[in-house]
Amino acid sequence: MKHFVVEITYTVPADQLGSIVAEHREFLKTGYEKGLLLFSGPQEPRIGGIAICRAQSLEVIREFFSQDPYALHHAATHSFIEFNPVLWQAFMEDWVAKE
Repeated sequence: MKHFVVEITYTVPADQLGSIVAEHREFLKTGYEKGLLLFSGPQEPRIGGIAICRAQSLEVIREFFSQDPYALHHAATHSFIEFNPVLWQAFMEDWVAKE
């Protein structure tokens, strides 16, 4: 598995996101159900968000986030950083080692 940090950057002020936030969070739940996401949440200050993900390839993660309501409503852009975990907490073993 490959691991990724996804940075979500709002293209509109956070107070203008309205119902898109709820749509986005429902969308993220599907990523958790598929085993793609470890955790996610808004940045402070609220200029966007961060997600920690894993998948077989960057293309899988890009395709997944192309369906994010933030992207579909042109309310945010997504940046993808691949990384190779070399150290982790013991409770993370299944997440990191899972193929």
